[in-house]
Amino acid sequence: MPAVPYNPTRARDARPVSSGSSLFAAALKATATMGLLSMLPLALAATTGTNPTLKSCLNNVFASNKGAVSYPTDLFYQLTAVKPYNTDIKVTPAAVTRPTTTDEVSRVVQCAAAAGLKVQPRSGGHSYGNYCIGGEDGAVVVDLVNFQKFSMDTNTWFATFGSGTLLGDLTDRLFKNGGRAIAHGTCPQVGSGGHLTIGGLGPLSRQYGAALDHVEEVEVVLANGTITRASNTQNTDLFFAMKGAAASFGIITEFVVHTEPAPADTTVFAYHIQTGKKSSFANTFAAWQDIISDPNLDRKFSTEVVITELGMIISGTYFGTKEEYKALNFEQRLAQNATVSVTTLDNWLGTVTNWAENEALKLIGGISGPFYSKSLNFKKDTLIPFNGIQNLFNYLETANKGTPAWFVIFDLEGGKINDVPTDQTAYAHRDTLFYVQTYAVGILKLSDTTKNFINGINKVIQDAMPNVNFGAYAGYVDPQLPNAQQAYWQSNLPRLEQVKRKYDPTDVFHNPQSVRPASS
Repeated sequence: MPAVPYNPTRARDARPVSSGSSLFAAALKATATMGLLSMLPLALAATTGTNPTLKSCLNNVFASNKGAVSYPTDLFYQLTAVKPYNTDIKVTPAAVTRPTTTDEVSRVVQCAAAAGLKVQPRSGGHSYGNYCIGGEDGAVVVDLVNFQKFSMDTNTWFATFGSGTLLGDLTDRLFKNGGRAIAHGTCPQVGSGGHLTIGGLGPLSRQYGAALDHVEEVEVVLANGTITRASNTQNTDLFFAMKGAAASFGIITEFVVHTEPAPADTTVFAYHIQTGKKSSFANTFAAWQDIISDPNLDRKFSTEVVITELGMIISGTYFGTKEEYKALNFEQRLAQNATVSVTTLDNWLGTVTNWAENEALKLIGGISGPFYSKSLNFKKDTLIPFNGIQNLFNYLETANKGTPAWFVIFDLEGGKINDVPTDQTAYAHRDTLFYVQTYAVGILKLSDTTKNFINGINKVIQDAMPNVNFGAYAGYVDPQLPNAQQAYWQSNLPRLEQVKRKYDPTDVFHNPQSVRPASS
């Protein structure tokens, strides 16, 4: 999954606050500080009760590097080893390990299984529900921070890299080794191991597909400790599961991906609407939805809508020149006056940096805090009706939010993502046109008022569309989501349950919303 309380898994080029929004910036700084303060009691407390069987086994694995494993009895365990991202969800793993080889990963998994404990990988990033540290007490965490290898085959333009690589580092390494790129999210603190196996959506996805669509082969450690490879020709059922639901099936230590030439000219745009009541924005949002639902919309066009306490911003990236972007008449088709900025960039790394430099990312990217988030997906035949749009903006105007740091983000998808058949990968939302993600950060703690506000946003939309069976994006973990597995994997869930039964029948790789093995 977040890196920031704006769009943690996949923040784009929305710039949700302008450089002059000092009040909002102060609120974000306060929430980030309070998030760290909320961790201090746990960080200072050394806990007892380390599983002796597990400890003996892990100490043997890391006999030559005792600093590679941490236990609950260690001082500052939560702060330095566990590092929970969502401080509203307190989790104490049985151990946090930092292996350096795939063989060590295998041995850690075997230690955990022998002790009757669950396992979850962390690829350097974080999870909304702290699922990368198990999501509940007593799991063994395999932190892949040391898996940083990188190589590029200049004949095939396939890149091979370790699953502990953060997206910011991956972008840099791809570009510096042949001017290459893959489609992925723009938040640099997100770990590639989770991102490339849950979906991986970003500005380039309409042209190149989701991040997981680039994956050609993986090295994976299974529940019994076996180290194997999976691809379209080897362990194909496992490969299907790895591309959309990997945390339920194994630990990927290495990716092989096909790459694309990095775009040359890019045009970034933003329309800031910060005057008037939020209820007055309904017509503009309806115009945006009408534009993005055009089946012939240029795949080089990427956009999102971000609504905050201060107003609404429609922004995005066009992968071409300013003249080509202007020919789309996007600005003229929106139904409200706005402060407009349109800039052309001719350097790919500069474009990616621009995405990451919105105010929220600069202030608290990667910093822990108490938050709650939900998501819904929309298809070309399940657009929000105008009365639903009006009700949504009226609700955003009048509801008691309990915090100034809240965001509603509508992200355009479609394009090449939708070209892939639903049953080709575990990622099931191939017919999704756009997502909404709602997100709020608490001050010191997350109040029921704030949770109710976030739940209320989804309810307003769903009430206007009572016959729609909504799905949710698994990267935006929602611990309160009923029937989460069905919402995340939809029609692919039965097949995933069978694959789980084959490769992990005792559910070693487990979190509160992971795929469970089929009973028969």
